[in-house]
Amino acid sequence: MLDENITQTLSKIKLFNDELRAKNPPPEDTGHSTEQPIIYMSLVQGTRGYIEKLSHQINGTYENGWYDGCAVLIRRLIETLIIECFESKNISHKIKNSIGDFVYLSDLIAATLSESSWNIGRNAKKSLKALKDIGDKSAHSRRFIAQRRDIDKVMADIRNVVQELIYLASLK
Repeated sequence: MLDENITQTLSKIKLFNDELRAKNPPPEDTGHSTEQPIIYMSLVQGTRGYIEKLSHQINGTYENGWYDGCAVLIRRLIETLIIECFESKNISHKIKNSIGDFVYLSDLIAATLSESSWNIGRNAKKSLKALKDIGDKSAHSRRFIAQRRDIDKVMADIRNVVQELIYLASLK
């Protein structure tokens, strides 16, 4: 009798949760993060919509403790901003392979550091490598699980690189 009551109660709870989710699904589009722990929105505001949304996602994953997701999204933002830099100077062909696809991040960074159309700052040069490292570990290492301190260690690098690349890309 007791087991049957528990089973019925659990079934009702599941049904209630399913109905609640159907009436209140997650947002269709990227929501806004409540805080700005990683990317200051003032840095990316007015650049490109997809850069702003990606920045909200980075902040949101950090807020929620999803640090691998945060690291991978940071990596994606860096890739995006590097591509923006090359496109702004009409030299994106320098970072594409023979079939017209953009090259991998390691090659994007190498091309960014050696490009003569701009002069990237010394601190940003060092920071790019650190950001690639944490992004690669979170994206490609089966046993690496990022923790808050991993992201905290590269916060200054993120700030430095994001602002530098935004200005090099003439987005602000």
